[in-house]
Amino acid sequence: MLKRYVMILTVGLSLAFAPVVSAESSAVDSVRTTVEAILGLLKNDSLDKAARRSAMEKEIGKRFDFRAMSQRTLATNWKKATDAEKQEFTDLFKQLIQNSYVGKLEAYTNETVSYPADKAQGKKALVETLIKTASADIPVNYKLYRKGNDWLVYDVIIEGVSLISNYRSSYQTIVKKEGFDGLMSKMKEKIKEFETTS
Repeated sequence: MLKRYVMILTVGLSLAFAPVVSAESSAVDSVRTTVEAILGLLKNDSLDKAARRSAMEKEIGKRFDFRAMSQRTLATNWKKATDAEKQEFTDLFKQLIQNSYVGKLEAYTNETVSYPADKAQGKKALVETLIKTASADIPVNYKLYRKGNDWLVYDVIIEGVSLISNYRSSYQTIVKKEGFDGLMSKMKEKIKEFETTS
């Protein structure tokens, strides 16, 4: 299930987030603006693999609040963690998420995205997108909150299931059995696995 999450998320992210154009921009405006930015990277033949990946990671890093995502993923375990453990987890979680799908972004095959709806209430928003592939339409919804003039992602809902909830479930089990050290070790193994196969 997690692997399917990552595969669907790669397409959604490649079509989803870029810098907010102005203070008046809405969350859905931000979503639309990124389409050209990320597709431009994917279609830019002058970029080598390393440069493209670096540029993609930079765009992803601008839009995602990995600390907020980490806090929601660890849930009650976040409060139990030391400041050093929180920082290490956040760094590893960011790297794991990026590494998990950045390679798959290169397999982009001209899927398209539509924006059926967006809902905003105060400083939070939900942007609904629909990824249209040759075989299916996949709903991918983004939860964002406003920070200054930016809209930042703190969760992604794919086919009705929260990305954060999915990670939370597996990570809580690991922490319960092996503690934070065990969780960090497994995350590092996944990151190393990506680096040796990419």
